Amino acid sequence: MRNNYLYILIAFAVIYLIRVLPLTLIRKPIRSRFVRSFLYYVPYVTLAVMTFPAIVQATTAPIAGVAALVVGVVAAYLGGSLLTVAGACCAVVFLLELILV
Repeated sequence: MRNNYLYILIAFAVIYLIRVLPLTLIRKPIRSRFVRSFLYYVPYVTLAVMTFPAIVQATTAPIAGVAALVVGVVAAYLGGSLLTVAGACCAVVFLLELILV
């Protein structure tokens, strides 16, 4: 049981250091265009890396997830609202799972 507390303490320390070190080490504004553009895109890449596998693996038939992803990208590109894109993706998954499963 003692090891569990040690693991929790180590996880806390690592997460705390990851969040606090940039605040303490970087006090001046970042002037490098490369670093600023890199940091600008980090949230989008992180969201994509977490979302895309979940879209494909959340359905019983992976082809339904891929088809919903394609429909969602096209609907968003054409200017659809969030509700429209989500509804279109849900409809595609529903219909394809009715057919495939």
